[in-house]
Amino acid sequence: MSFDDSLAAALQRNRLSRRQVLWLLGAGALSGCAASPTGGGAILVGMDEDEEKAVDRQVAPQQFSQDLGAIQDDALNAYVAEVGSRLDAKSHRPQMPYSYRVLNANYVNAYTFPGGAMGVTRGIVADLHDEAELAALLGHELGHVNARHAAQRKGQALVAQVAVSGANLIAAGSGFGSLVDLGGQLGASALLSSYSRDNEREADALGQEYMVRAGYPASGMVGLQQLLVDQDKAAPGLMQTMFSTHPMSRERRDSARELAEGRYAGSLKRDAGRERFMDHTAGLRRLKPAIEACQQGELAMSRKQYAAAETQFARALKAASRDYAANFRMAQCLQAQDKDEAALRHAEAASAVYPAEAQAHKLVALLALGRKEPGAAYEHLDRYDRLLPGDAGITFLKGVSLEGMGKRREAAGQYAAYLKRNRQGKAAEYAYSRLQGWGYVK
Repeated sequence: MSFDDSLAAALQRNRLSRRQVLWLLGAGALSGCAASPTGGGAILVGMDEDEEKAVDRQVAPQQFSQDLGAIQDDALNAYVAEVGSRLDAKSHRPQMPYSYRVLNANYVNAYTFPGGAMGVTRGIVADLHDEAELAALLGHELGHVNARHAAQRKGQALVAQVAVSGANLIAAGSGFGSLVDLGGQLGASALLSSYSRDNEREADALGQEYMVRAGYPASGMVGLQQLLVDQDKAAPGLMQTMFSTHPMSRERRDSARELAEGRYAGSLKRDAGRERFMDHTAGLRRLKPAIEACQQGELAMSRKQYAAAETQFARALKAASRDYAANFRMAQCLQAQDKDEAALRHAEAASAVYPAEAQAHKLVALLALGRKEPGAAYEHLDRYDRLLPGDAGITFLKGVSLEGMGKRREAAGQYAAYLKRNRQGKAAEYAYSRLQGWGYVK
């Protein structure tokens, strides 16, 4: 009997040998190979281009909201998008639906999803010196998209998952059906987790290439890397996020300098765009005292030093009383100290300052539920749901709010919807118990 015949017989018996599993794993890996858009040969990917775009549509809005949404400065967001469009037009994948926004997050970072939806935090933009450094920052993230690093990581993750599942299959003698649905979905945290050193080197090189093609001096990448090195020396705790997702900046700085002084030496006399950058970022730079205080407050919060964090957020609010991020972080800090009445005031202030951003609405709702005000909670949960639909946790909390309002039938509908998506955990147990107690399930 040939190997193909024995494989077919094994599938009919619903049992596989170790050799047959390994053959299937190899075949699956080969089917995930694609030509690198940047000319680097074959790469192993776990998403095609349409799936990369779909991930952006599904996951990116949630992550951007976790980072407190795009700043309420349309002119600055348009400026960053203009710089980005100059770069992405010169990239290897100009057909991708790139988008750019400055986020209210105070930490120093930038990231992009596989389809080109990009966020740069106000914490890093406020520290840049000129447009060339901004172009370097955006160019680096474009490098990740064009080299398909997120798709490669998912491809590698799929192979690892299949390998582990295949080993389990052999050990347990399970059926072939166990191999069918091994992929799973990677959420934002996995997609944005640390890139490899090789990924970072490639993204830097591509970003520097794109910025030079777009008319910027290659020294912008050197300046960006030097800024990160300097900040890590001055405040290492504040740079943990950036260096966890974009490691080894000293080595990267030296490589960027070598390319700038060698291959791209002809670009070094170009205008770095400092005046233009300063004009467009003037409003953000006025917020720098508030941003720096928020950074210190968030660092203290991460260490559970809540009194120190509250002092820092108070400094931020003194500098910018209507700043969304400062009000929201103060509300979180006060909530952590069980100062719920004061926390609610700041959460409500945040939601009033930026009604189109979802996170403050969720926090107001949680605090309102704690105060036994289910009607107010439901109102803010419904706003969150309209801004960011699809959050199962919000569905459950809407059920709790409706139950508190005495609207049992509507609450049952929310609990049933929640249970369609989640069957485990305390929330699921509670939802099921209410449906059972109300006679909706036997």
